[in-house]
Order: sequence, then structure tokens, then C-alpha cells
Amino acid sequence: MLLLSIFFYLWTFHKSRNQITARLPPGPCGLPIVGYLPFLDTDLHRQFTELANQYGPIYKLWLGKKLCVVLNSPSLAKEVVRDQDMIFSSRDPHIAALALTYGGFNILWAPYGPYWRTIRKVFVREMLSNTSLEDTYSLRGDEVKKTIRDLHSKIGTAVEISEIAFLTEFNVVMSMLWGRTVDSQRAKSIGTEFRALVFKIIELLSKPNVSDFFPILARFDVQGVEREMKRLSKWVDGIFDPLLESRTRMSRGEGDQEGGMKSKGKKDFIQILLELKEREDAAIPITLQQIKALLLDIVIGGTDTTATMVEWVMAELLHKPEVMKKVQEELADIVGLDNGVEEYHMPKLHYLDAILKETFRLHPALPLLVPKRPNQSSIVGGYTIPKDTRVVLNVWAIHRDPEGWDGPSEFKPERFLSDTSEWDYNGNNFKFLPFGSGRRICAGIPLAEKMVMYMLASLLHSFNWKVPEGEEIDLSEKFGIVMKKSKPLIAIPTQRLSSLKLYA
Repeated sequence: MLLLSIFFYLWTFHKSRNQITARLPPGPCGLPIVGYLPFLDTDLHRQFTELANQYGPIYKLWLGKKLCVVLNSPSLAKEVVRDQDMIFSSRDPHIAALALTYGGFNILWAPYGPYWRTIRKVFVREMLSNTSLEDTYSLRGDEVKKTIRDLHSKIGTAVEISEIAFLTEFNVVMSMLWGRTVDSQRAKSIGTEFRALVFKIIELLSKPNVSDFFPILARFDVQGVEREMKRLSKWVDGIFDPLLESRTRMSRGEGDQEGGMKSKGKKDFIQILLELKEREDAAIPITLQQIKALLLDIVIGGTDTTATMVEWVMAELLHKPEVMKKVQEELADIVGLDNGVEEYHMPKLHYLDAILKETFRLHPALPLLVPKRPNQSSIVGGYTIPKDTRVVLNVWAIHRDPEGWDGPSEFKPERFLSDTSEWDYNGNNFKFLPFGSGRRICAGIPLAEKMVMYMLASLLHSFNWKVPEGEEIDLSEKFGIVMKKSKPLIAIPTQRLSSLKLYA
């Protein structure tokens, strides 16, 4: 019966594909039934760029039953994220993503509509508004200072940069969510556990899954991807459920006896979400599963990509000692060697800002962004993109386009020092889209920009850095939905500032 079902499916697939008569973009033919799937490379961002050199800036790939269109130029990106943004405002989620987020109830994967608009509005207004960020200024400073203090105790020993950045950011996000200070030992325990969880999640989200390309096979979960992601989802439940239960008891006035946490008095983000869950008159009801999906979105989005970018910046600076020297001189001028870094220094650190933007250009955290799915057929670049096509923006290629960038493969921060108003993270310059653009631009930009800059400034101002003896800087990439270094960056800090009080 299974073989008969598969045969019927494949026959109808061939018939439906042949019925698409509109002018589709060019692209490689692939093989019957499986299309281009057997030819996909592990470095997908580079392979997609090479295909653009062969077929042009817009081309198609048949991946099983799924039609995929890849865009590789700023002008084509503009057509999708600006000119026809409404049509392309929904995502094309993987089965693994749906399994992790209880059916796609987070900001990243939810389809465009009333629910997505509601949760995004609540997130931006309550957690990332200027007022909220100002209110949480001290806790961000406290966590970064804890990291500097901890690093000072490890002077002269090798440390993993990504781990340091991840745990720092994790503590910041958890404190912002719960509005209280988490006991440092418990926070580190949760953070280490969550980091291991995130690695597994990113790995599964990046793994090609035959169920995504042949829906008839989805029920069988041939590769076990959905089962594994649901197992990880239960792991998430084990982390979030006790915290949510504790917060619910606290909201009911039953006190909070666990975890060494103290209320700050002001409504925190978790409390706001729990109150929305209890409201019977809410236009868009929110369930506990939806809250956990949103929390997972926030914590992963606020930790893993931040840690990844801090690691890439430090790797580039260790690879270019003259650039590191120059940015440390800027820090000495702006901050002073007798002071520690504070967030209010950030707007004056123009060279560090240029370094960060150049790193985002060369190593975008999401090299292919998040795939889009048009809600109706449309014309892009003169070609038809049918409804429900998977549309991929190859930001990695756009950021290295020789027509838009001088010496596109070179690390040159100075390119971002001229006409700084032209370069921001808001997706208005279609040559530079590290966070995307349009309605589905990353919601966490305000916090990400603050934390990456603040963390880097503190690490570079407080310490001098070198690689272990006999080691060389490896700048090779490991492709995934988040693009990481293929080899974790290990570096040795030494004290840079004279006063020990600045490390206390």
C-alpha cells in the first residue's frame, strides 16, 4: 500500500510540474523526481553563489516536489522585501522548525497575519522599546562586568570566545525576560545546558530533511528529524516549565521560593505574557505552548547569533593585529585607560562600529536569511514565482557582490566609515541586509546591536588577546541556518588596564 501511494504521488508530481507553463527562472535541470537534491553541497551559501554566476542572479531549483527560487542581487532583494513585501511576508518553515515551536507559534516562523502581528508588537513594545532598554541598562552592565571579572581570574589561560559571549548574553536575556536577578550559579548551569540544546537545534534545522521535499513521506519521518526535534522540545519544556510555574505562583502572590530570584517590582515580560494568557477578552488568545515558543525564539535569537558574531569579530581582529591595535586605540581615547566601558560610550566608537558591520558583511549570521513563501504568484526579475515557492535571499552573495563592493572578499572596516548614514541594520540599503528587511526584519536588532558592541568593547578594552602558541587563526565557515566558524575560537586574555579596581 505504501509503495502504491508513493507511485501515485510521484506520478501526480510529474503531472503537476509539467502543468507549470509560466516563465520560470532558469536553473539546473537536476534528475527526474528528486530534482537537484542529490547535488546539494554542504557549503550551500557558496554553491548558491556559484550557481548565480552560471545562471544569473535569479534561478530556480527543483528540490523534490518543492520549487525553490534563489535571489542573489540587491535589486531582486528589493523587489521581494520592499516592492512586494506583503506578498512575501510569510515564511516557509521546515518540519523541524514546526516541531520545535509547537506548530510555528513564534515570531520567526509564524505565518504573516493577526497572531504574528500581535506577538511581535507585544515583544517590541514591552521588551525592546527605548524605555524598556533604558530600564534594563544596569542589568546588562552587571552581566558584562561579571564576565570581565570572571575572565580576569583566567588571565593567561585559553578560553573559548563563543562560550563566554553565549553565557553572558543568556544571563542578560533571562534577566530581561523575568525582570529579576538569577542566582549566578543556577544561571550558569541553565546557560550551559541551554547552549548544548541550541547546538543540537541549529544542527537539526540545518539538516536536509526528505520530508520537507516530499510531503507524502512526512508521516513516516524517514530520517527521524521530527522525532528528534520533538525530543529536544521536551528538553525545552524541562527548562522553561519550572520557571513559568514559579513566575505564575509569584503573580498569584504565593511567593517565589526557588532559584534565588528576586522581583524587581516592575512588570516583566513573562508577567505580561501570562496576563495575556489569562485574559478572556483578548483578541488573539495566547496559550502556554505559544508563550514557550516565543521564549525559545527570544532566547535563541538573543544568544546564539550574538555569540556567533562576537566570535567572528574576535577572529578577524586576531587575524588582523593592526586592526585590533587601531580599535584599542579608539577605546583608549574614548573610554580612557582608567575607566571601564559603559553603554553610553557606544555611539562614539565609530571604528568598532565599522568593524562590526564589516564582519556582518563577510560573515552574516544567517547567510540565506529565513526562507519566504509567497501567498500568491508574482513577477520578480521578469520571471514568475508561483504561490508557495520557497524563496531564498542569498545575503552571503549580496554582501560579496563585486558590483557593489570594492575588494568584496577583503576585511576592510574603513569602507563603513564614509557616509555612515547610508549603513545601518534596518534593511534600507539592499547591498547590506544582515538582519533582513521589510515586515519580517529581525525584531531583536536594538538589543543585538547594543549587546554585541558592548561586549566587544569590554573584551577589547579590558584585555589584550593572543592565540595559543603554535595555533593559527582559522576563518573557515561551517554552513548552517546560523553560519558558525568551523573551528571554535580559542584565545588567551592578558590584563590591559593598570587598575585592578576595573576588574573587581
